[in-house]
Amino acid sequence: MHDEVMDSGMLGRGYGTAAAGQPSILPLSARDLDYSVSGKRLVDIPVLDLVAGQPTLVMGPNGAGKSLLLRLLHGLIEPSGGTVLFGGSPMNRAIRQRQAMVFQRPVVLRRSVRANIDYALAAHGIGRRERAGRVDELLRMGELADKAGQPARTMSSGEQQRLALVRAIAAAPDLLFLDEPTSSLDPAATQMIEALVQRAIAAGTKIVMITHDVGQARRLGGEILFMHRGQVVEQTPCPAFFDAPVSEAARSFLAGRLLL
Repeated sequence: MHDEVMDSGMLGRGYGTAAAGQPSILPLSARDLDYSVSGKRLVDIPVLDLVAGQPTLVMGPNGAGKSLLLRLLHGLIEPSGGTVLFGGSPMNRAIRQRQAMVFQRPVVLRRSVRANIDYALAAHGIGRRERAGRVDELLRMGELADKAGQPARTMSSGEQQRLALVRAIAAAPDLLFLDEPTSSLDPAATQMIEALVQRAIAAGTKIVMITHDVGQARRLGGEILFMHRGQVVEQTPCPAFFDAPVSEAARSFLAGRLLL
C-alpha cells in the first residue's frame, strides 16, 4: 500500500497497524544515501535523521531531488548506495505497512469512493464488520459522505486528493510522506487538505511533506529540510529558516532568485 490518512480521535483510538504498544518505526535515519543514474549523482546525503513529532517540510528549487528523496525513504526506489533505517531496522513488510505516501497527482482505484476507503482498511487486516462504521467516519472527515457511491475517478482533483489522503491515514501510519499534495489545487481545496494534515499531526503521525509554498511551510512546518543539487543544505526549525537562512542557496530561494 504505497499510495494509500480519520480524525485525531479515531487515530488516537489505536486504529490500524500502528497500534499502541508497538515500538515506533522512528527515527528514520539515512546514511551515505546515494542515488545515481548513468553516472550522475542525483541524491547525495551523508547523514539525515527525521524524528517523531514535528512535521518536516521539504523545500528547494525544481530538480533539487526532493521527490527522489521521498521515494528513496519510502522504499519506492532502491538507492545506489547507503542505508535507510526505521527505528534502527531496515525496511520490511511490517515497517512498510506503518508508513504511507500521497503523490502530487492523486492515485485512486477504479471503484467507488466508499470502496476505495474500504479497500485500504481491508489491506491492513481490519475485519468487514468493523470497516463499515470506520468507512462512514472517514467519509465524513474528508467531507466526502455525499459522494460515497460515486466513481472516485469522476471527482474533481481536489476531491480525489482528499480521498487519497483520507485513505492514507485510515490505518494511522507512524510516518506519512506527502509529495506536493496541494500544488494543483485552489485555495479552498488547499485549506481542506491542510486541515486533514493538521489532524494527522495532532494524532501523532510524522509528516514529511514537499512544498514550494512559503505560507504553507510557515503554517505547517516544525522544521525545514532545504535541498539543492541533491543535497540537504539546511535542516533547521521553521522560524529560524525563514528569519535567518544560513546558506546562500536558501537565501536566494527565499528571495525568488534563480538557482542553478
